Amino acid sequence: MQTKPGGEVVIKEYNKTKSLTDSTRRKMINILTADMTEKHGTSPPRHIREMYAKGIVALFPYLSDPYSKNGYEHFYDPQSGQGYLSWKIKNIQRNSISFQCRQLTTKSISGGPTAERGESSSSEITFTEEQCREAISLMKHTPEEEIVRAKMKETFLYRRNMVQDPCRCTDMLDEFSRFLDVKGLIEQDFVRLFDERTSARFLEKWPTMFKQKVIQQCKTLHASQVLQELINAAEMTLTECDCEDAGWDSDLASVLLLLHLIPPSPQGRKRPGKMSATQAEKHLVVFKKAGTSIQDHLDSIKESTQPYLLALGTNKNRIHGYFIILDRKAIPCKSVSALGAFDELFKTHFVFSVSYNKVLHNMYTFVQTTVFQIDIGKVKESPRVAELRARFLH
Repeated sequence: MQTKPGGEVVIKEYNKTKSLTDSTRRKMINILTADMTEKHGTSPPRHIREMYAKGIVALFPYLSDPYSKNGYEHFYDPQSGQGYLSWKIKNIQRNSISFQCRQLTTKSISGGPTAERGESSSSEITFTEEQCREAISLMKHTPEEEIVRAKMKETFLYRRNMVQDPCRCTDMLDEFSRFLDVKGLIEQDFVRLFDERTSARFLEKWPTMFKQKVIQQCKTLHASQVLQELINAAEMTLTECDCEDAGWDSDLASVLLLLHLIPPSPQGRKRPGKMSATQAEKHLVVFKKAGTSIQDHLDSIKESTQPYLLALGTNKNRIHGYFIILDRKAIPCKSVSALGAFDELFKTHFVFSVSYNKVLHNMYTFVQTTVFQIDIGKVKESPRVAELRARFLH
């Protein structure tokens, strides 16, 4: 690095900040891949790529990912063949006439919201099909919410089997319709699926560990009016937010900023193709004026979509209630705060075994592995996710 043009700039920035901006990281990758392909050709062996990746985190230890096995997988992962170094090499190869495409072995994925889990424990009481049917029938008609919560606990394993069955999963909200009027049932199932400690992580860690770091990182991005408005909203106090044109409240604005740090996953030639962070926002949250008919909104949905938030209020920073829209039905959020509503939205994917929206996949994966610490090492992560984690946790 010291002998290559531009290398000193990379080293100086790291020594000063213990990190690298996106542009400087790209410069470093360009320098290293140029050196690698000059010495080893346009298709350097895997052990060479891995050697360079090891060298990066050895020279710049604060760039290592503390949640990965070796810390350098976002630069080069020998199991999947992915990473920043490989991406740049592929670009070089595309411009090489002699290059012939080779298929890379992908790493097996066994985690995420749709993964099967060992939900039952040795102390778990297993109810028969008939007992579960009786409990479901009672839940549909009882006005007592405590009875509903108790019966939902009894039928938890029945529901887990149901969401894993492709023929029955779409009937979940018809069979267990009390999700639609008894608040807090998503949280109850999520705690049973994992534990109290895991369930509490987002609301505990986002305001204290991640929010301000997301804001600061977004200030290094290419400025746009939409991005600056979100940064301003995220930095506003409760008093400053109390105006009609303030935009989303501070907490939700900080979550939406994450979409700018981890842009929507490109879909290639498939629809919707390339999408901006601003366009992706509507796949996460939709605002409607208070008094809007929820049923009219549900009727307007043309095709089944992945879960998203419907926010009802007088304006974006004065929301009276949040709903999770799933399978053209509205599940009321227990929380009245934006951060609490997003927490419930994320957990909905696991409770109903629903995959992430494709354009939000990388952002949700960051929240899953880095904030909730679920399925670390079991899901495919983009190098950008691992890079941000390294920045945030060092």
